[in-house]
Amino acid sequence: MSLKEKLHKHLKEHVYCKLGVSPIHGIGVFALRDIPKGTFPLRSMASKKEIKFSRIELKSVPSTVRKHLNMFCLIEKGRVFVPEIGMNAVNLFIYLNHSKSPNLFYNDDGELEAKVDIAKGEEVTIDYDISFDDEHFFDE
Repeated sequence: MSLKEKLHKHLKEHVYCKLGVSPIHGIGVFALRDIPKGTFPLRSMASKKEIKFSRIELKSVPSTVRKHLNMFCLIEKGRVFVPEIGMNAVNLFIYLNHSKSPNLFYNDDGELEAKVDIAKGEEVTIDYDISFDDEHFFDE
């Protein structure tokens, strides 16, 4: 299958979401069309690989970029996990907002799956505490 054919199939079968202004927090992810339960609405053709950096390795990176990494990258045990595709491409999953009644979850294969039917226009969310095995607190 050619790249054009793969892309056409992706557009037809796997594009369900877009970014938008969220009533929960800043930017969020919203359904472009109905998402049936069991669907994987954020499947991407981009690499999901991440490269681990220590904070020392990132010392020479501008402070504004480090702050951006802190906001959007997984940080674990002093390591920052930066997407292999860099920070100038968008992975929608980094804009998923937290909800204690989420409509997506990470399945056993590590893929985001629709927990329930999601209507067109609805914000798509995950529970950060369950997804990242940590307790999260947010300013009201």
